[in-house]
Amino acid sequence: MRGYMKDIVIIADFCGPLDGTYNSRFLYLADMLAKDNDVEIVTSDFDHSSKGYYHHEIEKHDYPIRLLHEGAYPQNVCLRRFYGHFIWGKNVKKYLNRRKKPDVIYCAIPTLTASYEAAKFCEKNGIRFVIDIQDLWPEAFRMAFHIPIISNILFAPFNALANGIYRRADAICAVSDTYCQRAFKKNRKCKETTTVFLGTELNTFDKYAGNDPVLEKKENEIWLGYAGTLSTSYDLPLIFEAMRKLSYSHLRLIVMGDGPKRKEFESQASGLNVTFLGRLEYSQMCGMLCNCDMVVNPIIGTSVASIINKHADYASCGKPVLNTQNSEEYRRLISDYKMGFNCDSVEELYRFLLLLINDVSLRITMGRNARKCAEELFNRTESYSRLVQEILKADE
Repeated sequence: MRGYMKDIVIIADFCGPLDGTYNSRFLYLADMLAKDNDVEIVTSDFDHSSKGYYHHEIEKHDYPIRLLHEGAYPQNVCLRRFYGHFIWGKNVKKYLNRRKKPDVIYCAIPTLTASYEAAKFCEKNGIRFVIDIQDLWPEAFRMAFHIPIISNILFAPFNALANGIYRRADAICAVSDTYCQRAFKKNRKCKETTTVFLGTELNTFDKYAGNDPVLEKKENEIWLGYAGTLSTSYDLPLIFEAMRKLSYSHLRLIVMGDGPKRKEFESQASGLNVTFLGRLEYSQMCGMLCNCDMVVNPIIGTSVASIINKHADYASCGKPVLNTQNSEEYRRLISDYKMGFNCDSVEELYRFLLLLINDVSLRITMGRNARKCAEELFNRTESYSRLVQEILKADE
């Protein structure tokens, strides 16, 4: 590692709301790096969550946050999103060409166009290029647009972009081992990869954990918590089906989050004890999760998602998790730490849900194991130092 201050550019399209209310991986990392280096965040002027342009005041930091224009899109999965990302990528290219050349570019993936332009810029100018893979593209989109043969043809250009990025990386980081291995297969420069889960800052989570819940818990009521987006990838109907099999009136499903399928999910939950709270502030969500008795991770079987945001919060709240996600990496965590159950069908979800309802001691034990997992693997205060080391590492 060099001993002098470095000029570091962080390129990340999805930084979340910039008003201080969002638990952003990139802002947290920038805060760490800015203590001894010059840091700049380059991000989009379009807020992916609200699907609108930023109008609120940006929280002050010890480094500049530069907003570059991105084309708007109405939904997560639509053709206009591809065009919006194309515009964003070209604006990133223009900015890098007129900016003083940095020592390091740390680039979040997705998106692909901006990352590809950054990869070529670094290769041309001898700049250290560190990638951090948050999701697999185009694999995730191929799942949504799955048409045999046609999908492969349609996404071939995007696959070429991804491979071009992976091939040029001087260092490969990702939020899961699964994503690291996808890039590593296309790269001949790196000897190893660095996996750092998205995680959360446990001190911050714990500060909010004691917040009063936004709902009042009734006597004898058992809360099953879900936090996340209400979209195609999340199989809430599977939970509804298991709840109907239970016929247990004291079980209440608390849904924290919003998304394009909210109205559809609300209709499907008719007649069940389900409360949709919509999108909560992070501080409110932490308080709600800690007042739940167990949590559920209902991701559809075809999803390519691996270790995601909610896994950190679920572990941090110290509650057992019922998981339907197929990610071997996450399923292995649940099994190794004995912090919940992996479910392959509605029958298994029903059976393990009933078991946890009836066994308070098991809920407590699994909850403690979950918290141990959070402290060992998901605490940003400890884990993000590995990202800092990789970014500041001298070129070999």
